[in-house]
Amino acid sequence: MSTITADHRVTQVVRTKTDLFRKLLEWGGFGAGAILVAFGVVAIAMGFSGRATVADSLKLEKIVGSADMTPALIAKEAKDAGLTNVANMPTVDVAGKAIDNGTRARAFASYMRIHALEASGGFTYAQMGRFTAKPDAPKAELAVGGGTDNPQFAVIDAASKQPVANGARNLWVTETALTTALNTSYMADRLGLFGIVVGIALLLSGIGFIVLAFAALHRPKTAASLS
Repeated sequence: MSTITADHRVTQVVRTKTDLFRKLLEWGGFGAGAILVAFGVVAIAMGFSGRATVADSLKLEKIVGSADMTPALIAKEAKDAGLTNVANMPTVDVAGKAIDNGTRARAFASYMRIHALEASGGFTYAQMGRFTAKPDAPKAELAVGGGTDNPQFAVIDAASKQPVANGARNLWVTETALTTALNTSYMADRLGLFGIVVGIALLLSGIGFIVLAFAALHRPKTAASLS
């Protein structure tokens, strides 16, 4: 009789420890789920806030697409300007539209690049010389895209006595600065969208953890009532 009682006590102690460990895991599931839900809500809020900031910042600049900013018209302009094999031709129509979101900002930047190529004759910043070259400058001193990097063969400004800067190259610098800012807006807009997607995933994962923990927490009670 005493042996049976002792075995029963041992079984009860083991069962109690098992139930305690299980409860700790189950409540841990509740805690993890709650944390994931909180992180999800915060990520979603930050994502929407980031996208709103991008839109508000772009609206302040009051940028509107010019009349030629359609894929068909810009392709015709590029062809008429003698530009061939231009990579990343614009595919989004922003003619007459306010540039107020990341997608339109990126499209506007792609049109600006074509305009800059038209002005430079199809040459990029690295292909043009720093200064405006003299008419009689030797070919060996000329850059591929025009101008020269040698001050000795550059046109000299009468007032400042300094070499005259290459206007087409400076235009490219300005275009690059503006398009970089617009592309950064696009990137920020996409990151905001990514944050929203991740937030939704975290939210759903947290809810799933809580549901599983709730189901597991009530399993012992159901088993006990059946026995």
